[in-house]
Order: sequence, then C-alpha cells, then structure tokens
Amino acid sequence: MSLNLSTKIRAVALVGHGAVGKTTLVESLLAATGAIASRGAVEKGNTVCDFDPVEKQLGFSLQSSLVSLNTADTLIHLIDTPGYPDFAGQTIGALAAVDTALIVISAQTGIELTAERMFDLAGERGLCRMIVINKIDAENIDLNALVDQVRERFGKQCLLLDLPTQHGQDVVELLGHDDGESDFASVAAAHRALIDQLVEEDDDLMARYLEDGTDPSPQELHAPFEKALREGHLIPILFVSAKTGAGVPQLLDALAKLAPNPAEGNPPPFYKGEPGAEPQAFAAQPDDALHVLAHVFKIVVDPFIGKVGVFRVHQGTIRKEGQLFAGSAKRPFKVAHLYRLQGKEYVEVPALVPGDIGAVAKVDEIDFDCVLHDSHDEDDIHLKPLVFPQPMQGLAVQTKRKGDEQRLFEILHKLELEDPCFTVERHPGTNETIIRGLGDMHLRSKMLRMQQQFKLELDTSVPQIAYRETILGKAEGHCRHKKQSGGAGQFGEVMLRVEPLARGAGFEFVDIVKGGAIPGVFMAAVEKGVQQALAEGAVGGFPLHDLRVIVHDGKTHAVDGKEVAFVAAARKATLEAVRAANPIVLEPLVNIEVVAPESAIGDLTGDLASKRGHITGTQPRPAGTVAISGQMPLAELGDYQSRLKSLTGGQGSYSLAFSHYAQVSADTQAKLAAAFKPANLGDD
Repeated sequence: MSLNLSTKIRAVALVGHGAVGKTTLVESLLAATGAIASRGAVEKGNTVCDFDPVEKQLGFSLQSSLVSLNTADTLIHLIDTPGYPDFAGQTIGALAAVDTALIVISAQTGIELTAERMFDLAGERGLCRMIVINKIDAENIDLNALVDQVRERFGKQCLLLDLPTQHGQDVVELLGHDDGESDFASVAAAHRALIDQLVEEDDDLMARYLEDGTDPSPQELHAPFEKALREGHLIPILFVSAKTGAGVPQLLDALAKLAPNPAEGNPPPFYKGEPGAEPQAFAAQPDDALHVLAHVFKIVVDPFIGKVGVFRVHQGTIRKEGQLFAGSAKRPFKVAHLYRLQGKEYVEVPALVPGDIGAVAKVDEIDFDCVLHDSHDEDDIHLKPLVFPQPMQGLAVQTKRKGDEQRLFEILHKLELEDPCFTVERHPGTNETIIRGLGDMHLRSKMLRMQQQFKLELDTSVPQIAYRETILGKAEGHCRHKKQSGGAGQFGEVMLRVEPLARGAGFEFVDIVKGGAIPGVFMAAVEKGVQQALAEGAVGGFPLHDLRVIVHDGKTHAVDGKEVAFVAAARKATLEAVRAANPIVLEPLVNIEVVAPESAIGDLTGDLASKRGHITGTQPRPAGTVAISGQMPLAELGDYQSRLKSLTGGQGSYSLAFSHYAQVSADTQAKLAAAFKPANLGDD
C-alpha cells in the first residue's frame, strides 16, 4: 500500500457568511507561502479566487474557487466558497471534496446564518471542523464574549488552539506554550484545557499524564488530536487578521500538522448500489495503487475550454493519457489533459493521487455528482448525495431580440450545469421560461452574467407561482381507448385507482395486473400516460404529487393493441380518478430570515404578518441589528425586495429556504380553477 504522497495532502474548505474575509484570508495564506508575490484585495478586484467579472463588479464571491499552496512539505488544497445564502449550492458542493471545514467568523459581526448552517452540514458530513475568528485587530470588538457565544452555539468542545496578543497584532500558539500574554483569557489555563481534552482520547497517554504530570510531546498528541477532530470531541478555535497577516503562520502550521490527511479523516460515504438491489456501504481506500475512484463536485462551463469537471480523487491514481468511465457509462473517455486549478488558471499536471483535487476538460459525459473510475467493477458506486436547498425564487425571462430564443436555452443549460441550485422551467401553457434560484441576489447574478459574458439581453417578469396539486381521497378510473379509421386500429383499456401519499412522498406507480390482461410490453406506455396526466393537473393545471397510482386491470386486442392506445387510456383514466379523489392545490411555503436594524423590527414583523407570514423568532445580532425568522407563502414575496428596502432604508437583507407545501385557501383554489381550461376526456 502506497500512501507516501497522500499523507502530504490536505483538502480544506473555507465556509462562513458573506463579508467575513474568506477570500482575503486565502490571499494571505497564498502570500505567506510564496504562491503569490503580494496579497490582492477584494475591493481592487485583483484576488486569485474572485476572478469572475461579475464577482469583481458585485464585490463578493459567487462560486467556489480552488487554489493550492505548499507549506512545511505539505500540499494544501483550499476551496474558497461564497458566503451569502443565495449561493449555498456552490458552498455545499465543496463539502464533498474536503476532509476539513474552516468555519470563518468575523470578530465584528459574530456568528451569522451561513456559519451556523455550514457548521451543522459539515458535522453531518463527518468532516473535521475548525473555527477561525477573523478581523481580530478591528475596533470595538469583544473576543472573550464571542468565544462564549461560539461555545454556547457550537458546544463546549470548541477549545482555543491559539490566542491573540498585542491587541490583535500577533497570536500565541497554545499546544506548545503554557505561558505568555494574551488579549484575553489565560494562556496557561487555555493550554491546560486543550491538553486535558486531548489526553482523554488515549487511555495509556492519560494514565502517564496523570502519573507524572508532564505534557505529552507533540508527536504523542498527534494521534489523539486527529481522533478528537474526527469524532467531534475537539473543534479548535484559531484567531487571525487576514489583512495584517496576524495568526496566518499559526493557521498554516495547524493545517499542515494537525488537519487530517486523506487516511486520517472520516472516510467518504461511498455506497455500492446496483439497480434494484439494497445499497451497501463501500470503503474507498486512499491508496494510489488501487482502482480509481473520484467524485465530481463542481462543473464549470469555461468560455474558452468548454465543459470542465472538477473532482476529488479518493482512491487510485489518475494519469494524463489514461482512460476513465463517468458513472455507469459503458465507454471510457481519454484524459487528454489533467489540471489543478489555481483560481482562473489551469495548471497541467501528469498525475493526481488520493486527496488531490483536479479537473478534466471537454468531456461531455461528466456531470455533477458523478463518480469517475477506471474499471467496470466500480460502475455502481456512488457517493452519498448532498442535500441542497430547493430553488424557489423565480423570474420569467424572454429575449429582447427575436431569433435569440435558441441561444437563451443553450446559455441557460450551461448555467444549470454549473449550479445545483439553479433550475430552468418551460411552461407550455403560459409560454413562460422561468429561472429559479435561492434568492433575488442569486438570479440577479445570473442575469448579469448572461448580459456581460454572453451578450444576451432579456426582459423579465414575475412568474407564476410553482403550485402543486394532490388528492385527499381514493378513487377509481377507467378508460377504453378505441379508434378505427380504416386499416389497423387502436385499442387499449386501463383500470386503475389512485390514493394519497404523505406530503413530500412524490409519486408511486404500482402494477398489480394479473393474467396478462395488459401485456408487460405495454406497461411502460401505461406509466407514460399516467405521468402525462400528473403533469397536466386536474384543478388548476399544476403538476400532481404525493399520490400512488395502482393499475389493476385492463384489456388489449391481438391486432389493434398499441402503445399509443395505452398511453391515451392511462392518461384519461388517471385524470378521471384524480378528479373524483378530492383534488386540492398546494402552495410553497418558505422559511425566511430577515436581518435589519433593530429600529425596523416593528415595521418588518407587521409587514410579514400582513402577508400571511408567521413569525417564529427574533435574535439579536451584533452592531445594532436583529434577525427575524418566520414562515410565509412564496406567493407573497414577489415584491419583497422593494418592500424591505423601503422599510429599512436599504439596510435590510433576507434569505429564503424552502419549507414545505401546504393547502391553499378555498378562495384561492376557486380562482386558480376558474382560470384553468381542463383537458377534454373525450376520445382524441
């Protein structure tokens, strides 16, 4: 087994809320190791990670960006991620590629929404976590109170790994020091708390520690430290000033010496799942001599080199000129070029080993979340999928110039490939093309990119709300489709019933036909007809969800039995059954969090309540702001951005997350039904 190269690799994601200084911290880390000559600035638009023109214009990260640096004979892959909730898809995707998550918190603003969410998501993923408190040299901050806040929110296992000194101008490391000055707390006490926590991970070490009272050596503490990180018994807190460089050497030292390598972190959650079989856990080994296993966590559609798949290698060695399979594809593709990414630069390399993060270009077979491998033995291996927030904010778009429609769909497809939280819908009934994202800022950035990069001018409008339909009762449906117009005819008869499922369960198709009443060769046509009916809807023309369709009988004809007949019969039988099963319309409800000045809390809560909103809590935030949490129908949020701007003088912001679907009022359902022209169930 060969692990020599992989033991010298670290994969780390920087996560946290917007404007806490993640991109600036990456610049400081790169400059400190000589990877760049001098640190860039977000304000100047010359950082390595924020290289996209729209990022430079807006002044914050829109996508995850990769860089690598070398320190202490260790290669560290860093992924800088966006902080605002609208761009959570890029941040969540990065969690599948790393062993360690650095949760970056600003000393000025404290723990914010994205920091909390990413801390929890990283823990659920089994990642080792470290907390980095940035901007320790800022004015009017209370680091002692912030540490208390961190422990209250994230747990007592959050222990200091270093302490700021000289008013945030330097940092004293605690694992190897038990004396010295700090801006708050006792160096000796913090050192002792850290050692006490670590020795508890090793019974023999603890016995010797209690017996002779001397600190174990750094070499003896390495294994307990890794174990404590893996199991969440220790979450180190480190302090930095990304702008002055204070604490950056100590952070680099911690990443090189204490962060886990691919063999030390918790194993990635691979599983083997052949079609129809029960999934079985699969243990990938960070051994460069085994078959290749790599996971694609990011897709980039580069205007110059085309579609790029960015992946983390978990097992084996990927070599230039080698061959790989993407997912369950039967034909391999050739790795013509193999890259590491350094911001916008593609650095060609001959090989990548476990723990490495790299990319291949111009391979159409590669999709987001697919597994790359070099043997058909791994055809059915997958990585446990990440859970992404559902894109709910919508915008209807159409081209300003006639003839650009095809270009629009091609561009939207590229944007959809890159972002798991950006979707495109086409509604034939309303002739609308709707883009959906996680918020107004998310959609605005896509519009800017289409305008600047692709030179595409669009008109926008408020789209129809993504209503759904379901049923409350059970009912039977039956249709005999028969056509005879000279020559061969059409015949297909379907009998089925529908019944409701739990909210969010989706759709089940069940075939219990006995005796070949409907030949198996036609069952796919029956299911197709059922799906067509579910897409049409029965009350307001919205897709049907959360129901089971059970096909129990039918008839065919030896000559006239045809697929088209069974599609039509199944569609009509399904619509007949649904209309008799007490169908209802559902509307999406979203969780909303508004951050605004405390002075506006009364106006904001009143506004939300007037729009059928339900306030679930308020939480004080630093700098005289407050976070208001609530739940409300998405239909009431069409003009919320302008309302919020008016109520807060432009100082408020909000984020949305899909919650669930709930039944609309009887009045709303009646209006939606009146505007809908239902399908005719007569013969086609």
